Amino acid sequence: MKKIKFIKLPLKIKNSWVLLLVLLSSCDLFQFKSTSKEDDDPIVAAVDQQFLRASDLKLVNTGGLSSSDSSNIIERYIQSWIRKQLMIKEASKAKLIDEAEINRKLLDYKYALMVYEFEKDYLEKNLNTQIPEQEIEAYYKLNSENFTLKEIIARVNFLKLERNNPQNRNLERLLRLAEGEQQEAIQKIALEQAANYFLEDGIWVKIDDIVINTPLAGNSNMVGLLRNNKLISVEDDRYRYYFRILEYKLQDQTPPLEFVRDEITKILLNKRRVQLVEELQKEIYNRALENNAFKIYE
Repeated sequence: MKKIKFIKLPLKIKNSWVLLLVLLSSCDLFQFKSTSKEDDDPIVAAVDQQFLRASDLKLVNTGGLSSSDSSNIIERYIQSWIRKQLMIKEASKAKLIDEAEINRKLLDYKYALMVYEFEKDYLEKNLNTQIPEQEIEAYYKLNSENFTLKEIIARVNFLKLERNNPQNRNLERLLRLAEGEQQEAIQKIALEQAANYFLEDGIWVKIDDIVINTPLAGNSNMVGLLRNNKLISVEDDRYRYYFRILEYKLQDQTPPLEFVRDEITKILLNKRRVQLVEELQKEIYNRALENNAFKIYE
């Protein structure tokens, strides 16, 4: 039997072959991983070395849309991305672009955003959003001249009934009574017979909002109607509309407190926010001053 002869390689040569095999295997492995990654997340669009991948499109909200609508939105997003990258490419070529200045602005924006988030978190934890009624009333008395109406508003009862409804005559009689009288009877007709109604006596509304979709919409003599009628009744082919005017305010007049209450509340809340942030800044400054945390050089 013939013996198999093993050739002994010098150690240096043997190690070189081992290293070469490892390198070749590694190259194949890395190539496989890279190809696999691109297969899993293919490139959708490219501008030079900037790539838009399929995973980026997952951020586009197309929930609840049809396939055609989704495709249109995705296509618009891709086109928008390409235009944006092309603009960035051109802007980077422009000599007027000062990269140092841009970097400075980016840092300024970063720090401003950090401060904003810090103040926002502080306000969420420390701002009292309850505004007392007396504070709202006091602000209204001092600043009522700053509130001027840009439209007609009114306190009004509104009902819409079928033209042939047998309750029309009774309802008109009830609506001609003084405010508050027979209100339960009016509400009963509204609940049982009306196609639409509004009976909130204490709420001021824009007159245009209450007459919309009625024959009064776009009426050019609304001021005259309000001044001369406590009850306005109009009809179309199917319905009869009733407007009992309890109180009204015209353009350029001062609105009642109830109409601007929410606006005043927002103003007072904003004042509190500003004051709270100023107090926070002052506290941080004084603490730094006591700890010698900053220096001013002459």
